[in-house]
Amino acid sequence: MSNKASAFMSPLFKTLVSLFLGAMSTVSAGQALAQDFPPKKTISVVVGFVPGGAADTGARIIAKKLGENLGIAVTVENKAGAGGNIAHQYTATGPADGSVLLFGSVGPLSIAPNMMKLPYDPVKDLAPLTMAVYFPNVLVVHPGTGIKTFAEFIAAAKKAPGKIDFASTGPGSASHLAGELLNDMAKIDTLHVPYKGGAAALQDLLGGRVAAWYATYATAAPHIEAGKVIPLASTGTQRLGGLPQIPTIAESGYPGFSATNWYAFVASSKVPTPVLDRWNVELVKVLSAPDVVEQLNKHGLIPMPGSRDDLARYMAKETATWGRIIRERKISAQ
Repeated sequence: MSNKASAFMSPLFKTLVSLFLGAMSTVSAGQALAQDFPPKKTISVVVGFVPGGAADTGARIIAKKLGENLGIAVTVENKAGAGGNIAHQYTATGPADGSVLLFGSVGPLSIAPNMMKLPYDPVKDLAPLTMAVYFPNVLVVHPGTGIKTFAEFIAAAKKAPGKIDFASTGPGSASHLAGELLNDMAKIDTLHVPYKGGAAALQDLLGGRVAAWYATYATAAPHIEAGKVIPLASTGTQRLGGLPQIPTIAESGYPGFSATNWYAFVASSKVPTPVLDRWNVELVKVLSAPDVVEQLNKHGLIPMPGSRDDLARYMAKETATWGRIIRERKISAQ
């Protein structure tokens, strides 16, 4: 080879070697991150509501199986308040090593961003892992209201605007927006009363301190069986398997009504991508396990595991849908 050719090839060769070494370094770093899993011997699953509600129940079922699969301790941390927003902020600003997972909910992830200024950005500060479960709520009332059917509920609300109140698990939660959506479609005025979770809302409903609640079936079921609350209608597009005799709101005169609740796993966006991808694999494995599916179904929770991109697209769709309703209804967090 001539000296001219050598002079030409030398910089090119150096560039190629540099690129190759850089690529190998990136691959090695990714492999190291993937191999260093789980990131700690104790993993936290954060829940934005108090113990005893559907979110807490579902998270504990999943956390137990996750711990068994990985041979580590997986603990559930309840950080209630602000409709779940406190837990979401905690996770967004938390450790970047992937040791903290959030059992996120529709309210803080897709509803609240349309209603209030948040100390975190659900898209920029939280990374999607997988959808976890979805479920419709059921509208229940205290027997003291004298209301026994959905038609009677609508009639009572129209007769006394602003007098019938309904509980929710916090401003911007699915149970809040279900009530607002019915207010809009039925042209009624029921009063929203926010709580810090399902357990607190249930306590006041059972005590007759609030008239109604768009509750999860898992939370309401034993009290329905005991006659302590009366089920009127479900918020999904199909009747609940555990309450086949109870109609949906959509079939009760308000076609198109749908307010489905859901929980999804997310983590801080600062967590390295290889770790996020591995969490997706492990969580999908848990959510697909027959024993976990059976346990979740008993509580009215339907597993819906998928890819990280699937969850990102679903969250974007839900954010747009609820954003339109919030703007049209002029709903605020107050």
